[in-house]
Amino acid sequence: MKEVNCNCPLSMSLAVIGGKWKPLIIYYLDKSPKRFGQLDVSIEGISRKVLTTQLTELVEDGLVVRTSYSESPPRVEYSLTEKGKELIPIFGQIASWGSYLVDKKGETQAL
Repeated sequence: MKEVNCNCPLSMSLAVIGGKWKPLIIYYLDKSPKRFGQLDVSIEGISRKVLTTQLTELVEDGLVVRTSYSESPPRVEYSLTEKGKELIPIFGQIASWGSYLVDKKGETQAL
């Protein structure tokens, strides 16, 4: 885990889920496990290198599990852990707040 102020719960939380891409990765893993390529296609604008780094950090922080299958060709899937699933309602609340902000922005621009 990154170095943060361990006495501040908000700092600790943001160190784990903060950034541009981690919430989106968690969102796309909500309904079902995904392969790397599926995430790469789903998350517009993310580079493969950044996706790899973000997935590695999410695995290290215990929010995502990486499962390798002994098949030919090899298959790897990413899925949310129980700890990761706990974030879904929180992200739902943030999305609702974001919808409110988008609506307010539209009202301001219409004037």
